[in-house]
Amino acid sequence: MTIPKPNRPFRRTPLVAAVACALALGGPAMAQQADATDGAVRDDAVELDAVLVTANKRVENIREVPSAISVIDGARIERSSATQLSDFADYAPGLNVSSDGTPGKTTVTMRGIAPLSSGATVGTYIDETPVGSSGLYQAATIFALDLLPYDIDRVEVLRGPQGTLYGAGSMGGLLKYVTVTPDPTLTEFRIGGGLSSVSGGGTGNNVRFGANFPLVRDSLAMRVSYARNDIPGYIDNAVNGEEDINDGLQTSARAALAWQGERAGLKLSAMRQTIDSDNNAFILLDPANGGFMDGDLENRVWVDETFRKDIDYYAATLDVDFGWADFTSATGYSDTETFRRQDTTVPYGNFADLALGLPDPGSSYFDNTLTLDKLTQEFRLTSKSGTPLEWMVGVFYTEEEGDNRQFIALNQLDGSPLPAPYDDIAGNLALLYLPTEYKETAFFANASYAFTDRFRLGAGVRYAENDQDFSQNVVSGLLLPVGETPNGSSEDVFTWSLTPQFKLGEDSMLYGKVATGYQPGGPNVLLPGVPAQVDSSTLTSYEVGLKSMFADNRLQVDVSAYRIDWEDIQVIATFNGASGLVNGGTATSQGLEFASVFRPSADLQIGFNAAYTDAELSEDFPTAVIPSPPYVVELTTGLEGDLMPYVPELSLSSTIDYYFPVGSTWEGTIGGGVRWIDDRVGGTTQREVITTDTQPPSVLATTITPPLELDSYYSLDLHAALGNDHWSFRAYVKNLTDERGYSAMSTSENQVTGAVQGWLAAPIQPRTFGVEVDYRF
Repeated sequence: MTIPKPNRPFRRTPLVAAVACALALGGPAMAQQADATDGAVRDDAVELDAVLVTANKRVENIREVPSAISVIDGARIERSSATQLSDFADYAPGLNVSSDGTPGKTTVTMRGIAPLSSGATVGTYIDETPVGSSGLYQAATIFALDLLPYDIDRVEVLRGPQGTLYGAGSMGGLLKYVTVTPDPTLTEFRIGGGLSSVSGGGTGNNVRFGANFPLVRDSLAMRVSYARNDIPGYIDNAVNGEEDINDGLQTSARAALAWQGERAGLKLSAMRQTIDSDNNAFILLDPANGGFMDGDLENRVWVDETFRKDIDYYAATLDVDFGWADFTSATGYSDTETFRRQDTTVPYGNFADLALGLPDPGSSYFDNTLTLDKLTQEFRLTSKSGTPLEWMVGVFYTEEEGDNRQFIALNQLDGSPLPAPYDDIAGNLALLYLPTEYKETAFFANASYAFTDRFRLGAGVRYAENDQDFSQNVVSGLLLPVGETPNGSSEDVFTWSLTPQFKLGEDSMLYGKVATGYQPGGPNVLLPGVPAQVDSSTLTSYEVGLKSMFADNRLQVDVSAYRIDWEDIQVIATFNGASGLVNGGTATSQGLEFASVFRPSADLQIGFNAAYTDAELSEDFPTAVIPSPPYVVELTTGLEGDLMPYVPELSLSSTIDYYFPVGSTWEGTIGGGVRWIDDRVGGTTQREVITTDTQPPSVLATTITPPLELDSYYSLDLHAALGNDHWSFRAYVKNLTDERGYSAMSTSENQVTGAVQGWLAAPIQPRTFGVEVDYRF
């Protein structure tokens, strides 16, 4: 088997025997034309081909799409042995991923539009259908879809609002996983596996299997695959001395069937992905100096923080060629269950001794179980490409039913129940359910017209209506009043886009884009002073970009500049110990993005990407007024000038790949990538003002708490491979210098005493070595 190359089948043919990789990870996606007659690489086979994408819901040359798009090729993902989104996200300009060290516990930000509430700001698609919740009560911002990327053809990263084509929750951008389509002309079987070892931690292993086989030659094919990845742990528990507590398991299983007739085609697919982690990959830092509280890669855990996520996904896509236009029906159904346990011993453990009078503090944990059933249906009619007027019209419907179960327990420090009668009184601090229903219907249309050979103007609109039902059902506990508080909401949203584009020459295009996007609102918790409904959060984006080829199509450069105005930001506010959502505050994000790839010869490719982002609040968040007689607490959780959480001002990455023949039948490659992430903040500023409840009030104290600061870091990744017709051997190292950078950070605070016990930080994965082998037949 040959070494995998982007946009080429993962098999050896005379054409691709000498083709070198043409994709700089996260940069503009390209392939290269090559030829080989005797195994030698031709020096002139370096021209970069265009890659086809489906960002605009039609197959297009990425060079002709007036939008900022990065394509992360499946071959590159495989070659770098990526197992989660955070392994490759830093190589795409404008894309930022914060991970708690476990796949699936992931927050995604694009172009500085950080999720400041519980609703998603970046959408996620698998092929033609969306996954993940559009509502407010499924914690979509911290549990972004994080697939084990096996049997994935590519990941398309669409930066900027995608509201007209992709709708709710995609106002910052869109991640689109494109799976491999069954091939009716190819019979192929594959089996492989690998081992890995983490510095200061444990060992992991993975196995995988795949098969593609025609059922009816040239028209009907089936593809099946399975992958299992045992994640090595590297965090030690300072409480009991246990080592490598954050190991875990990922699995992926997929079956797909594709039929293609003369005028119609049908694709059916089923996928199941699971994540099972024993603990979070957090370490504890000393708030006095930022150093390790106990030691490098150590945390204090009294209750294991298990995490599980299971997603069952089914899809059916029907395409019919009417001759004058193409009809598409895309149906999707997903069943997702997420379970997260948090160790809340530090926040609530002292409730046992300081509030109940027991001799010792206790242990506590918070269980959060999320279930979501999501059905989507889209019908669209698309004109043929290549004509002066290109258009698309469609209708979209989605229905979601979800639940959010929350339970806080208080036990003795060893995990056993509190002694009677305290176990009945305080063993259950809170148990509540948040059942929700979300229904949305949307109509969309877009069109573009070529006025000349050089100038084309595009426009798009989308109108959406959603109706939601919600209830907060507190079953038992001491922290919240018992009872049911149902609520509902209804809203309609209109989004639009305008995209002029001008061809400067055969290989250069200048484009502009003005687009809007939105984050759906919804029903609120019913609390005094809280609005019954929080409205949609909206933004408008202004973008100009240049896509160009130079040096006889050996150098490709993409440059874009943008400004985003964000309004009615959804903000979490606290009222008498409970939280609700309010609209308030505005923000701006402006920046520059640069992506390039250079092919100096058929054997060598160099890529460089950069992003500058200036994203900050342009006014204070609303102030929550919390009566606490004889005082009043005024709490503001974000101030004008605050930077957006986890958004670096500057990020840089570079990749290099070198290919060479080994004898007459083998091919080798060596390469690597380095990424650098600037300083970030872990939240927004909190201002607390305590006054008397008299008229006029007197200010007694003002406390300003700035957000935590995360230092910049870099990571160096290397890989090498050797392959022939059937065999492939790969070796890699991630984070070669064992850099201790942090992707997320929060404060561990005692809710009884108010004391800060430490900072919980999620380090990037320590230095990891791995080897893998695959056999195809």
